[in-house]
Amino acid sequence: MATAAGPLLNDIKISATPVAGSFKAKFMDAYHRLKKELITDSESFSHTFESREWVSKMLDYNVPGGKLNRGLSVVDSLVLLRSGEELSEDELFLAFALGWCIEWLQAYFLVLDDIMDDSHTRRGQPCWFRQPKVGLIAANDGILLRNHISRILTRHFHDKPYYQDLRELFDEVEYQTACGQMLDLITTPPGEVDLSKYVMDTYLRIVKYKTAYYSFYLPVACALYMSGEDDKSKFESAERILVQMGTYFQIQDDYLDCYGHPDVIGKVGTDIEDTKCSWLIVQAIARAIPEQKSRLYNNYGRKDPACVAEVKKVYNELNLEKLFLDYESESYDNFMSIIDDEKSIELQQVLKLFLSKIYKRQK
Repeated sequence: MATAAGPLLNDIKISATPVAGSFKAKFMDAYHRLKKELITDSESFSHTFESREWVSKMLDYNVPGGKLNRGLSVVDSLVLLRSGEELSEDELFLAFALGWCIEWLQAYFLVLDDIMDDSHTRRGQPCWFRQPKVGLIAANDGILLRNHISRILTRHFHDKPYYQDLRELFDEVEYQTACGQMLDLITTPPGEVDLSKYVMDTYLRIVKYKTAYYSFYLPVACALYMSGEDDKSKFESAERILVQMGTYFQIQDDYLDCYGHPDVIGKVGTDIEDTKCSWLIVQAIARAIPEQKSRLYNNYGRKDPACVAEVKKVYNELNLEKLFLDYESESYDNFMSIIDDEKSIELQQVLKLFLSKIYKRQK
């Protein structure tokens, strides 16, 4: 794989040492505490043994199985915003609880997304709705997952001055993500390939709303509220740069789906045969001459390996790998320029931490 010239990861200086990696075991302990609280919650519904078993299995199957980066980022961000000071056990648990609210939100999105996409696997195992005896009960499980977030927030944050801010934050991010999902679904409806819809403006809107807000802005906004921040300009600065980082992250994902090595990224990319509105196909359509465009239209979205190979051949003819590497280098310079203009040193550290995690990632 070609390598673009540019700064190395260790050029991004982080003055405080993030702690989340060393707290992963405690983070999981917090999950089990929250799960127990939800399962034994009988204020509005007396759980039967069968329903408790169902919810317990559903949560274990869908919530903690990912990389947990979003949830752990709340703790990392809070430590940096507090200038590296040690958090009390109570503060740590509250940061963990907010991190798990984000992981619960992720699970909610994925359970329903898999049903809508008629997907088969998620995180290396069958999708929840494809489990025996689950089926479309998974739709109600998705509703439960979303409502669990509200119950966690009420139980643990109701007496905090930022409680209402948290509720509104999660509501707004959920709405943004649902709008992004809707745009994605109507742009690439199942069984239909209309590459004329694959334009950059549409792609960027899908990525911004479907991925960037809940994956990048939400963890930092949670940490800002926990740190006692009430300066709206800090939230606006964080939102502006983190949404851009989220867009860059998804473009990386699209690039790695095609050019990443399966042994490194942990999967075989399928964006081409799945008719994904990816950065690569959008760039290819915009740059292709009529003959190349015809080949894309004839082969994109087909399961035949020969068709996939033909699409990749057009990508190589258009030198899309170099296009991405140039974009990656330019994005880094742009991010660092914006971050260096941020007046808050603590917020600078948070933003640099996020950039260090994703710049030139290989998986």
